Amino acid sequence: MGRCLETGAGKGGDVTSKTYGVVAPEVLKTYDGLGFLKAIIAGTVPNPPISELLGFHLTEVEQGRAVFEGVPEFRHYNPIGTVHGGFAATLLDSALGCAVFSTIAKGETWTTLELKFNFVRPLSEDTGPVRAEGRIVHRGRTVATSEGDLKDRAGKLYAHASTTCMIFPAKP
Repeated sequence: MGRCLETGAGKGGDVTSKTYGVVAPEVLKTYDGLGFLKAIIAGTVPNPPISELLGFHLTEVEQGRAVFEGVPEFRHYNPIGTVHGGFAATLLDSALGCAVFSTIAKGETWTTLELKFNFVRPLSEDTGPVRAEGRIVHRGRTVATSEGDLKDRAGKLYAHASTTCMIFPAKP
């Protein structure tokens, strides 16, 4: 289930599109975590709806590492005139969680147990594109931790975070 959104000209001027939706659990179980995340980037499975809502996307993934990129915009502003902290938090939560997800074997599942964010400077619509990178710190049998940061294109740090996730073994 999903829908398609044109996102502009790709290489060679062709129009690229992204789909948004959620795959059925039966489909998800046919992938390991890294394979599923690579399928999102390739467009063979839909991007999650939160990506469309906030305007950010998974751009890179490898074992134990995930990168999301987005552009803070006026629509993300809070009442005090800066981008709401939830925008940065969601990008970091996604990057940290997907760093863990990239290590999941076929049939395993996971969920977040804890998140810790540190905001070091505000985002605005003038910040430009930002990149959240998550990296595995520890991957055990039932618990994984990851850390990451949110930076602009010049490498200026806006926030950093860590997470703890619970890993559930595949059911026979």
